[in-house]
Amino acid sequence: MLASEKNVNVTIIGAGGFMGQRVSDNLLKRDYNLFFCEKSPQGIAKIEDKGQKVTDIETAVPRSDFVILAVPDKILSIISADVVPLMKKGAGLILLDPAAAYAKEVTLREDCSFIVVHPCHVSFLTEFETMEEVADRFGGVAAKQDIVISLFKGEEKVYKVAEEISKQMFAPIGKAYKVTVEQMAMLEPALVEVVVATLIVMMKESAEEVVKAGVPEEATYSFLLGHINEILQSVFEADTFSDACRRAVEYGRERIIKEDWKKVFDWKSIDEVVDKMLHPGKAEAVK
Repeated sequence: MLASEKNVNVTIIGAGGFMGQRVSDNLLKRDYNLFFCEKSPQGIAKIEDKGQKVTDIETAVPRSDFVILAVPDKILSIISADVVPLMKKGAGLILLDPAAAYAKEVTLREDCSFIVVHPCHVSFLTEFETMEEVADRFGGVAAKQDIVISLFKGEEKVYKVAEEISKQMFAPIGKAYKVTVEQMAMLEPALVEVVVATLIVMMKESAEEVVKAGVPEEATYSFLLGHINEILQSVFEADTFSDACRRAVEYGRERIIKEDWKKVFDWKSIDEVVDKMLHPGKAEAVK
């Protein structure tokens, strides 16, 4: 592949969306030749407000060394079916989420490469030096974050360039961990969405129950958010739980958590949740 950024053409599809804008903003700081593709009027306006022009897919994709699909999971299969046949031989397609690749719902070609990358986001253990870093909770602006990246199909030399582009997309970067698409699916959705996001939503709902019981709302959230930070540090760093707290945790496990909860990491369960994510209307249609 081409070594100099100035010689690399990159198309961003969905460039006016949330992730598309984040990717675009960082890549604009580099020397890549960028094409911005967007269909929604609001997205087009956001691109033009930055002084950039929108290019149609049919023009941009055949000229590109890499194509980034910054579009929702549920339409990746449709978009890839339109985009991949337009790609030039040897080009790379970069996906920002593993679900569609894991479910084998991405259109592939033997003469192209396919890479999946996802940000780890900013760790609560990060030591910040500036207020800009503190404010950058998502990552990709001021605070360092890691990324996970996979060569789903294709050539290692294409992957190497895609890795550099990915590092720029989510910069500033700490480490880039190479994993398989299957391993990435265990991380998301299984680990961080099925388990962690569910528990955090339960935290919010638990606080609402406490407020309903009459505890002042401001006091409730001050107490909860402070303890979240303290407990996270205790669990992941210091192991400073008191014996009383450990007993309370065991009590909570018995009443809140199903005994077989770790089955969410079985491949059957991951298949089920990925299917729900990619086909949100299927369950309703079956009913």
